[in-house]
Amino acid sequence: MLPERIVIIGLGQTGLSCVRYCLDRGCRPLVMDTRARPPGAEQLPPGLDCHFGALDAASLLAADLLIISPGVPLATPAIQQARAAGVEIVGDVELFLRECKAPVIAITGSNGKSTVTTLVGEMARAAGLAVGVGGNIGTPALELLAGPLELVVLELSSFQLETTPGLAALAATVLNISEDHLDRYDSLAHYRDTKLGIYQGAGLCVYNREDDQTRPPAAVNAVSFGLDAQEYGRVQHRGELWLSRDGEPVLPVAALRILGAHNQLNALAAMALADEAGIPRDVQNEVLRRFGGLPHRCQFVAEKQGVRWLNDSKATNVGATLAAIAGVAEVVPGRLWLIAGGQGKGQDFTPLKPLLEQCIAGMACFGQDRAALLRLAANTHEVEDLPGAVAWCAEQAVPGDWVLLAPACASLDMYSNYLARGEHFVALVEAL
Repeated sequence: MLPERIVIIGLGQTGLSCVRYCLDRGCRPLVMDTRARPPGAEQLPPGLDCHFGALDAASLLAADLLIISPGVPLATPAIQQARAAGVEIVGDVELFLRECKAPVIAITGSNGKSTVTTLVGEMARAAGLAVGVGGNIGTPALELLAGPLELVVLELSSFQLETTPGLAALAATVLNISEDHLDRYDSLAHYRDTKLGIYQGAGLCVYNREDDQTRPPAAVNAVSFGLDAQEYGRVQHRGELWLSRDGEPVLPVAALRILGAHNQLNALAAMALADEAGIPRDVQNEVLRRFGGLPHRCQFVAEKQGVRWLNDSKATNVGATLAAIAGVAEVVPGRLWLIAGGQGKGQDFTPLKPLLEQCIAGMACFGQDRAALLRLAANTHEVEDLPGAVAWCAEQAVPGDWVLLAPACASLDMYSNYLARGEHFVALVEAL
């Protein structure tokens, strides 16, 4: 039962799903957004109370419940004031969990969460389960309530976890932790601790033993994945490398269509989560054999004049770019050229420096924070925008080379999101 006075803060896809959820339950919320013309405003029903611009503190203090979209920082003074006055603050995922009766698989991490979420969802579908897949990927959580649910697979960002106190998932994982969103968090530790909140109340905690920062608190039921032979890992079998469970070979690494050690870790995490959901091993393996990866994540675009182009626009932080380079470097015989830049979100770019010196032929740098990237090494080149980066790489590369878009930055200085950036890159490459 919803309280009478509800304020929804932040529109967009998530905010609209919250509006629909309230209206369907007979409650007419007040809708706020700090933007004068927020996306989705034209889809609101006539006569609904709206306040666009600076948040109205008096309305927040008078509310029984604040429903906050992930893009709205909890540190906003008016929201902090309401919290201090005892107003309940939740996000859309928390509302979903209060109504959903199906077990939940919860997935977070700096990188790879969309891949793992999709893999587990595909495994559940292939096993014949009525599964809902959403959260930070695709469908807002509340919209999953419209269909029958035997299992729910949720990708959750750190922003969503801030407003989801009642998760208690069947199984939960933190895939990895690297610097991200430091424009919103006080420190890497603050960001990490927010991610680790996904383990609260989980039946099984699945962590990455290659990354100590993902370890759950002591005294919980936990299992790990990694690149050695322990638990979910890898073993040598019949002269080749296999994914394994407790040292027993499960699937040849060569059978995976997704490339790189980081994707082997993603596959192992998906196996662990699927096992906890009771999905048969043969079904898991069938999905792992056919899954070709997601768009904008090390996506092969085209071969032009003997040069192969890859789109990893989803690499919006340094950790994702490092993983993309490592995965590609495993399989590419020629030189590798990198395109990077955008909004750095306060990150430290220096982890890219050794790769620029060892395995990157050159890097085209564009966007708001390109100056920080240009300082990393001598083999960097400044361009004005993404078309300039593609043009420069096309001039430098020779047949047998590869060009990788893995920006290590958010896209919002030039694009509406990483999807728009990736689609522009694909169009530029196809036009070469």
